[in-house]
Amino acid sequence: MSGAVDLTALKERADAQRAAAQNSNRRAPQAEPVAGPGDENPAAPVTGGPAVIDVTDATFEVDVLERSTRQLVVVDLWATWCGPCKQLSPILESLAAQAGGAWVLAKVDVDANPGIAQAFRAQSIPMVIAIAQGQPVTAFQGVQPAGQVSAWIDDILAKVGHTFTGAAEAPADEPVIDERMAAADQLMNDGDFDGALAAYKTIAADEPANTEAASLVRNLEFMLRANAHDPSIVDTAAPGDVDAQLAAADVQLANQQPEAAFDRIIALVKVTSGDDRTTARTRLLELFELFDPAEPFVIAARRKLASALF
Repeated sequence: MSGAVDLTALKERADAQRAAAQNSNRRAPQAEPVAGPGDENPAAPVTGGPAVIDVTDATFEVDVLERSTRQLVVVDLWATWCGPCKQLSPILESLAAQAGGAWVLAKVDVDANPGIAQAFRAQSIPMVIAIAQGQPVTAFQGVQPAGQVSAWIDDILAKVGHTFTGAAEAPADEPVIDERMAAADQLMNDGDFDGALAAYKTIAADEPANTEAASLVRNLEFMLRANAHDPSIVDTAAPGDVDAQLAAADVQLANQQPEAAFDRIIALVKVTSGDDRTTARTRLLELFELFDPAEPFVIAARRKLASALF
């Protein structure tokens, strides 16, 4: 699975914070590990921490990627409205509590943390992903009985358990905090997206090298624009209506359908000319910037755009 999922985007915020800090490493202290009962145990449990943790877009790197170098992390993508999630989550939580630290359950509310769901390309939930050494190793979707889930985890530990260090590291000094970024982050966390966008724009204008602020501006502008559209526009947009087609593409992209969104705008480029074609092309290029340029669907869409233009 690791070859199909790129978690780089989820690390962007933490990487930017470390680059601004005097000390290059920030890691939460872990309790001292204890050896398992005999050498036959493929993964020495990491004791002293909770069996179940709640993870957000902002904490994903430390709580999942970094932790997965020492301990298997099982990520549970769920939502409050998801009936099957309410059946599966208690099973996972019970198994995690019984595991004695051999693995930890990381719960992710996909509505509150869309970046994680997008990174895993989750098409439906519940979705459960096993993470080891910073990479997804395998996953399943839908409700599974406790015995089947337990066997799934045991099989993973048998294959990758020997790779975990189980070692705790001393905490590094606290990083230097960018007060303006912290204030803008707080506005976003408080739900004041317009205020956060204005703050990030100011920072990006004052600090051209601040790629994190620039990225947040792009993402917030898109989110606010997409949320303002009626979702039914996807079905009702007339083929030659530039504004309606661009709005429909926004909705599709917000619903984690980048290929469909890009194809819609490329089709618009093909049937328009002059200012309308320029508007469509410009919007598509803006949407490309929301993704890693190495994403296969971005590369494919750029080729299709070039073909449509020339």
